[in-house]
Amino acid sequence: MLTALATLLSHYKRHPGQLAMLLLGLWVASALWSGVQAINASARDSYARAEALFTTGLDRLERRDDEPLTRDDYLRLRRAGLPVSPLLEGTLEAPDGTRLTVIGIEPFTLPGDSDFAAAGSAGELTEFLTPPWQTRVAPDTLPALGLSHREAPGAEPRLAEAQLPPLTLAPMLPPDTLVMDIAAAAALLGSGERITRLVAAPEALEQAPEGLVLTRAATLVSPGQLTESFHLNLTAMALLALAVGLFIVQAALGLALEQRLGLLRTLRALGVSGRGLVGLLALELLLLGSIGALAGIVSGVWLARVLQPDVAATLGSLYGADVAVALNLPWHYWLGGLAVTLGGLLLAGSGVLWRAARLSVLGLGQAQAWRAGFHRQLRFMGMAGGIVALVGLALWVWLAWQPPGEGLLAGFGLVAALLLASALWLPPLIALLLAGLGRLLQRRPLAQWALADMQLQMPRLALAMMALLIALSANLGVSSMVGGFRLTFLDWLDQRLVADFYLRPPAEQHDDIHAWLAESAEVAELLPTRRSEATLVAVERGGDAHNGDERERALPVGVYGITPGTTLLPSWPLLATEAGRDAAWQAFAAGEAAFVNEQLAIAEGLAPGDRITLTAPGGEAMLPVAAVYPDYGNTRGEVLLATPELASRFTAPPGSIGIVLAPGGDGSALRAGLRQRFAIGGDELVDQREVKRIATGIFERTFTITRALSALTLAVAALALLASLLAQARERRHQLAPLWALGVPRRKLVTVQLAQLGGSAFVVGALALPLGTLLALGLVAVINVAAFGWRLPLYVFPAEMALTLATAVGVALVAAAVPATKLWRTPPRALLAEDST
Repeated sequence: MLTALATLLSHYKRHPGQLAMLLLGLWVASALWSGVQAINASARDSYARAEALFTTGLDRLERRDDEPLTRDDYLRLRRAGLPVSPLLEGTLEAPDGTRLTVIGIEPFTLPGDSDFAAAGSAGELTEFLTPPWQTRVAPDTLPALGLSHREAPGAEPRLAEAQLPPLTLAPMLPPDTLVMDIAAAAALLGSGERITRLVAAPEALEQAPEGLVLTRAATLVSPGQLTESFHLNLTAMALLALAVGLFIVQAALGLALEQRLGLLRTLRALGVSGRGLVGLLALELLLLGSIGALAGIVSGVWLARVLQPDVAATLGSLYGADVAVALNLPWHYWLGGLAVTLGGLLLAGSGVLWRAARLSVLGLGQAQAWRAGFHRQLRFMGMAGGIVALVGLALWVWLAWQPPGEGLLAGFGLVAALLLASALWLPPLIALLLAGLGRLLQRRPLAQWALADMQLQMPRLALAMMALLIALSANLGVSSMVGGFRLTFLDWLDQRLVADFYLRPPAEQHDDIHAWLAESAEVAELLPTRRSEATLVAVERGGDAHNGDERERALPVGVYGITPGTTLLPSWPLLATEAGRDAAWQAFAAGEAAFVNEQLAIAEGLAPGDRITLTAPGGEAMLPVAAVYPDYGNTRGEVLLATPELASRFTAPPGSIGIVLAPGGDGSALRAGLRQRFAIGGDELVDQREVKRIATGIFERTFTITRALSALTLAVAALALLASLLAQARERRHQLAPLWALGVPRRKLVTVQLAQLGGSAFVVGALALPLGTLLALGLVAVINVAAFGWRLPLYVFPAEMALTLATAVGVALVAAAVPATKLWRTPPRALLAEDST
């Protein structure tokens, strides 16, 4: 059996191109899958550590007037017998520019099962509570402090003008977080008597004390929940790359088995049983798969290290989730990556093993035995594609009956069914096209031969063409979605950011600064804003009190106040209104109606004309919905009110002030006046252009990983086609040599080769264009709505389509040019010797 195994493996010594194609498919598929899973595993580890801290698991208390809490507030509540604990939060900048979160706690009163509560030895608590105190820090934060793991214990690094208490390592902490006693944190941050918030165990407080706002732990969304859709999108892209890589593997295995038909016949004739032969082929798969999978996992970790900073920046910018820049991989990640890759390999090779087991000894000796069954495969592919299409249709009908914004997994299933059905129908469609062209070109012998030759190559090229179709379509769909989002987002920013400057004044100076700005000759209009929190408790459809939604609600929503001034009104986008744009703005400005963002409208099925009831610590209000507006990038529902209405109905604290300069107004003079009169620093007055720059930078980093995975998937598919064609280049010369001997010039043979493969790739690219557009529609209308709660307009980019088509044809022409060049340079004597028959 060892001799038989060595004999089987010797095939790859004679055909190193096939071995390279097989290992390439496994390597790339495993690398992309493992890289994404490494990113996801590291991010989820960061979420778990963040959620194990003092965030979503505790009720929160904050002042209703938005003023900071003080130590006196804490002492008053403790003396009243309320089980609250103080938290102090702030930020410091590390030497490398990293923003570190400082959290000060009081361990004796901190509720929950935290490792920082009063558990632990007396010595540990004494060191934590008494000068010089302790700074607990996660090991992956040490690089930001310029320390190694060995140097960290007991070190006292200096940050700017502050020196940290001695460090002690705490692996359970999230990255870039420093935890210390609240007294040490107050001294480090210079906060004096101020504290950030008070926390209590869930349901420990029946109601909020007077003057405070109570936020229940159940209403706080954890980072893992917020980012679930983001990681699901990454996993879907990785699965696509894995599938494309396995297409390469299956094509390589099929070609290798076809070329070893004679060898398999000989082994059977020498006494190797059919079961033993299949076992040897499976062992061969396992050996080659282990090599490719291990190389892919190592490469995947490298890829994850390259992409992890962009992913961390994206999650931090969009969701406020702190994710470690360095990878932190659990042991089961390595086993999982190996198992998925080997499982995919066995799945890809199962068809080859099945066919090899069923072929008889005589059948193995027939050169056309493999190709004879391809017509049956075409019929099977057509029927399988029809079944998958029916599954996709059923998912589409099911999604149509689901509440808006639901069915993310079903949406991915619908997209997968669309891609798989199209890939399965591709070979039968090309076969029909070749047969039809053959009937049209009956009087052109060379064209007839070229079409018949393409039909002969189809069993070998089918899988590579299917992989190329999937990758081109996915690349086009994702590019269309990202490009459309970019155009929409930038246009939306231009519409929303209409003021020249945005000022965030201190709360105690807000009214004085507003009055001073209103009298300034440099200012044409002021657009003050406010923010508050409320709870949506009831909905009446169409404003009919008898048509209310009886479902109990307690949905936390943001309430945002804007000033509908002459500068803002023309540019603020609205998606839907009840009686037109002008009527909606009139009702809004008069305080008679509210607007809701698209996220809330989709989640609750709201439409203009409905009435919503909001409750907040400052009051309760029932408001008609006059319009729905887009709010791209927001992760929660929001209600829009006129700023005066928000202040009067919910006692919302003052927020920022948008400043529209008068014609010829001098922004520098305005900045200087604010600095001289109110001691307003330059950081508190932000130029509109700076806001756009920051927002655009966040967006560009957000889709870096999506673009990278999409480009890599397309590269994998291109390599699949290239490798498939190069692997059979020698056999192509066997088929072309007799034509040359019959008098067909080599120039015409080269032209025929290029036309064959270029035409086939053109057909695949042309089919990928409508499929990619349908995929983009599914992404923006189904996936994006279910994942993020808002819908993007569908954009079609002709330049992207042209590039997709050019990529398909270009790869095929390059693949055809290599053997064509060899054919051109091969001497006549060698050509005559190509075919002994």
